[in-house]
Amino acid sequence: MPTPDNTAIFVKAEQICRDNGVKLTAKRRNVLGVLLDSSKPLSAYEIADIYRDTHNESLAPMSVYRMLDILSALPLVHKLSSENKYLACSHITCSHAHQVPQFLICKSCGKVAEKGIQTSVIEALKESIEQADFQLLNSQIELQCLCNECANPNENA
Repeated sequence: MPTPDNTAIFVKAEQICRDNGVKLTAKRRNVLGVLLDSSKPLSAYEIADIYRDTHNESLAPMSVYRMLDILSALPLVHKLSSENKYLACSHITCSHAHQVPQFLICKSCGKVAEKGIQTSVIEALKESIEQADFQLLNSQIELQCLCNECANPNENA
């Protein structure tokens, strides 16, 4: 059952799926819900465990991976390659075009913030990469950081 805060997200997710010829099945919706309800990115195995506990139904991790592949292609979900974990897109209900995401990942507590990168920055990176005789395959950036709470624990106590 979606929380009141997630209702608008699920409505928009349905529309995004429909616009892309993909069905938001109950299981895909529930996997998205697990990510929406999580305060940190989750692995497919963690999603399968939470899914089992919250929906009283087992879901094989390989099935979770397939669902995550579909949800990330839309993109309702993002994969953090450096962590091999997933999180729900924080901009699902936005109606504007999104910038390329960068993820600020706290190495201490695991908290993640999603921020957009200006197109000009990505274009400059792409040009620099091409000058080095490489081709950019993925412009998503993951930065290892410390959140303010972990960087300044005495100030937050």
